[in-house]
Amino acid sequence: MPVFSRFLTYFSAVARHGSIRRAAETLGISASSIDRQILLGEERLGVALFERLPTGLRMTAAGELLLAQSTQWHRDLEAYRGRLDDLKGMKRGHVTLLIPEALARGFVPRILAGIRRSHPGITLSVKVLGNHEIGPALIEGRGDLALMFDAVASSRLTLRGRMDFPLGIVTVPGHPLTRKAHARFSDCATWPLIMPAFPLALAEKLDWLAAETRVRITPVCESDDIETLKSLVRHGVGISVMSYVDVIEEVESGALAFIGLAHTKLRPFSLSFCVDQARSLPLAVRLVAAALDKAISEGKGLAPTRGQHPSPRQAISDA
Repeated sequence: MPVFSRFLTYFSAVARHGSIRRAAETLGISASSIDRQILLGEERLGVALFERLPTGLRMTAAGELLLAQSTQWHRDLEAYRGRLDDLKGMKRGHVTLLIPEALARGFVPRILAGIRRSHPGITLSVKVLGNHEIGPALIEGRGDLALMFDAVASSRLTLRGRMDFPLGIVTVPGHPLTRKAHARFSDCATWPLIMPAFPLALAEKLDWLAAETRVRITPVCESDDIETLKSLVRHGVGISVMSYVDVIEEVESGALAFIGLAHTKLRPFSLSFCVDQARSLPLAVRLVAAALDKAISEGKGLAPTRGQHPSPRQAISDA
C-alpha cells in the first residue's frame, strides 16, 4: 500500500528539491508527468502550491501547509503500522537513526550489525546530519531515534543515556608521547601540531585550552576535516588533538595512538541517546532503542587500549 497518492509523492519531491526537473531525476519520472499532477492538484485544491520563478519553484503558504500536513500523515501512518505490528507480536518494521558524522564509522555500524543479526525483520536507515541539525530533525519526525553530542534535554527531547569521550593527543604508535600515562596541552607546543579548524567543535576546545593554560602554539598545518587530520598524523606531519570517538577504529587497529589530555577543567565530548518523548514508539523502534541503551551502558566497542588513554566515562539514566 503506497504511503502517499501519486500527487503527494510528486508534490513532496518538488517541494524538497525546489525544481520539477530535479524531482523528476530523483523519482525516475518524466518532468511533464510531475508538472501535470501538480497542476491538477492545484486545480482541485483551488490554490497555488508553488510560485514559478525563473530560478525554480518556491512554495506558497498553501504549499508549506500541505507539506507539513503530508509529513504528519506519513508519521501517523508509520505509527499506525507500528501499533499493528505490536498487536500481531511481530518484530519487524523500519527504524531511522539520526547521527553526527563522527559516529558514521566503527561505533554505530557495529551496533546496527548486531541489531540486524538479532532482529532480521527490522530494516534500518541511518541519516548523517550536522550535530546541530539532529535535535530539530528528530522532533520534526525525520527520524525515530538520535545520537548527538552535548545534547540538552527539553520538553520534547529526552536523553536516555550518555557516554563521555575524553580529548587527547593523537600520534603515530611509538611516538615518545605514548610513553606517558597522560598528556598536557603544553605538549602541543613541543611537537609539530596539526590544528583542528573551525567549524569543528575541537577548534573551540583548543582555543579555550590555549587561553586557559596560556600556552602559545604554532600549528604546522590545519584542517576542518577529521579524516584529513588523521591522515596527516599517519603520514608523520605532526600530532593532533581529537576526541577519542574520532579515532576508535584506528586506535583499536594500532594505526594511531591516543593519549588523554590531563586538565581538571577540560570537559569531554558528551554523546547522548535521544528520543522524542511526545511520540509513542512502535515495537521495532523500542527494540532498536533497547539495543542502543545496552551498547551505551556497556561501552560496547569502546574498550580503551591499555595504557594509552583514560577510559570513557559512562552514565546511564532510567529510560
